[in-house]
Amino acid sequence: MVEIITKNDTAATVQPASKPSVGMHLKSHIREYGILIVLVLIMSLFQYLTDGTFMRPANLTNLFLQNSYIIIMAIGMLLVIVAGHIDLSVGSIVGFVGAIAAVMMVDYNLPTLVVVPVCMVVGLIIGGAQGYWVAYWRIPSFIVTLAGMLVFKGLTMVLLEGQSVGPFPKNFQILSTGFIPDFFGPGRPNYTALLIGVLAASVIVFLAIRTRLKALEYGVEDEPLVFFVAKNLLVAGGFIYISYLLSTYRGLPNVLITMAVLIAIYTFFTNRSITGRRIYALGGNQKAAKLSGINTERLTFLTFANMGMLAAVAGLIFAARLNTATPKAGFAFELDVIAAVFIGGASMSGGVGKVVGAVIGALIMGVMNNGMSLLGIGIDWQQIIKGLVLLAAVIFDVYNKSKRN
Repeated sequence: MVEIITKNDTAATVQPASKPSVGMHLKSHIREYGILIVLVLIMSLFQYLTDGTFMRPANLTNLFLQNSYIIIMAIGMLLVIVAGHIDLSVGSIVGFVGAIAAVMMVDYNLPTLVVVPVCMVVGLIIGGAQGYWVAYWRIPSFIVTLAGMLVFKGLTMVLLEGQSVGPFPKNFQILSTGFIPDFFGPGRPNYTALLIGVLAASVIVFLAIRTRLKALEYGVEDEPLVFFVAKNLLVAGGFIYISYLLSTYRGLPNVLITMAVLIAIYTFFTNRSITGRRIYALGGNQKAAKLSGINTERLTFLTFANMGMLAAVAGLIFAARLNTATPKAGFAFELDVIAAVFIGGASMSGGVGKVVGAVIGALIMGVMNNGMSLLGIGIDWQQIIKGLVLLAAVIFDVYNKSKRN
């Protein structure tokens, strides 16, 4: 007997959109909303304590320049931690790549267009070499990258012979200190910067609305309308306001555009691509991922290779900002990067975390560093406060996980 299903029958089977309660949604997404609210509160607090100095365009520009390399590495570290591993060598790779760039440009007069891709390939090879031992020889990532941290720190001193090397050519310094020109002509505000900020905010809101509408077509409403509207108004308003403030100074730094492009690419990769989803499956349960046909060794290898490449990019930007390569470059960067990822919502056990969360976590660390420096708080107390913030974030993660279980 053949069962005939009519169009009306099919339509009747579609369930209405399930509407989550505000309380349940807030409870299940407390970490996601919490870090965004914390960032806004910290910025507001420093704005008040510094009598308005914190949000001045010049200081905001410095904030982005000072933390660009941390944000870039936090994106790569997120994938490593989501896969269930850790990378302690990123700070040393930053210094080593900067030293290579200095030797190539200052000592051998090679052009920037040659040096930049070579340094990125070096970072890719370093990350891949470390990933090989972790993925295929099952050596704990903590041990492999700890060894890498020591090795590349020593190689940096060997390359530089214990001295600083610089300055760099102007076209290399543009990587970090350059600004997007105003195509509408000189003057204040910088209309190009303002236009880019408005377009970015519009695209974010458009994509959010499109994603929500697609979910509603399948009868799913993951987020109450009030949260959806409030979150997107806050994000879009923040983009436009920050771009306006920057437009009254020198416009958008080149490095800010670099960060925005990387954030967009890796957000798409983690949310939409098959490989990105498999990395989350790897971190969630490696044995189950292996049994389901996922090549877990290759994914682990790729996450470390990607981390090495992004650390190389950060090393180039850091060297360009300092205009010199020093033996101590990258010192303790890995601590700020790892802290940013955990503060941004990543789980210690792997399988959980978002690119946007890692970026917000890095911004929280950067805002704290900048704000405390403006207030004249010593580096000793800054380290204590950042350590307590990291501890609180991890305790909060463990507490939430225990409540769900």
